[in-house]
Amino acid sequence: MNPIYVEDSLKKFLEEDLGILGDITSFPAPDKKIRAELLAKEDLVLCGKAFTESVFKLLDRTVFFEWKFEEGDEVSEGAVLCEISGSAKAILGGERTALNLLQRLSGIATETRKFVKVLEGTGIRILDTRKTTPGLRYFEKYAVRVGGGINHRMGLYDMILIKDNHIKVFGSLKEAVLKTTAEKPAYAPVEVEVENWKELEEVVSICELVDAVMFDNWKVEELEKGVNFLKSRCPKVIVEVSGGITLEKLEKIKHLPVDFVSSGSIITKATWKDISLEVR
Repeated sequence: MNPIYVEDSLKKFLEEDLGILGDITSFPAPDKKIRAELLAKEDLVLCGKAFTESVFKLLDRTVFFEWKFEEGDEVSEGAVLCEISGSAKAILGGERTALNLLQRLSGIATETRKFVKVLEGTGIRILDTRKTTPGLRYFEKYAVRVGGGINHRMGLYDMILIKDNHIKVFGSLKEAVLKTTAEKPAYAPVEVEVENWKELEEVVSICELVDAVMFDNWKVEELEKGVNFLKSRCPKVIVEVSGGITLEKLEKIKHLPVDFVSSGSIITKATWKDISLEVR
């Protein structure tokens, strides 16, 4: 990630909490050196170490960290994640902002890891989507990578993805593909979402213009037929499956000749992990 972008974002997060006056509870307290611990209060996949450090160091560069685990490690409930030492005012002032990020990102990494484990040994990779919290996309997509997943497009600027509403606007799937590929940047791959057999047959007729096909919300029994139909006619096209992806559905489709499965839920349904900061 761009370090300038990260620092600017973290400054905004701190400003949101500190406001103009700063921490008026800790301000009168003596600014002595203290020790604190970050504690995992439930099982989790650790994510956000560098961001946690940066939050505190924006308030005081001398704050020191001794991490007990690596980024992406699976940590058990009760473990001490990190020992922190330094200015009391810096540690208390950055506590909430740092924990918010650490808890949120660890939650996403933990949820992603569940999906990754179901797909182990299959060659299929789990993708995220653009269903992210405004202002947190780069952080949340980073957490997906830490959990073992892969990022789909970051935004509307780095990939052509033709969906149902685009087909309605352009008039047909074929017209949408022809017009977007004629004007797209050279670096941008082209993916087309298909929801039924009619659209699948249409995309097969022009698959030389398409890099990937996404099967969206297909029933499992129809999905197998559709994937095999596509692969038999367009063997070089990347196959993605999306829509209502759960751990149970993954078990049913992981034997198919699919390259990727995308799921918004690894971010949208990820729960914050319970992590606390305790002064010692």
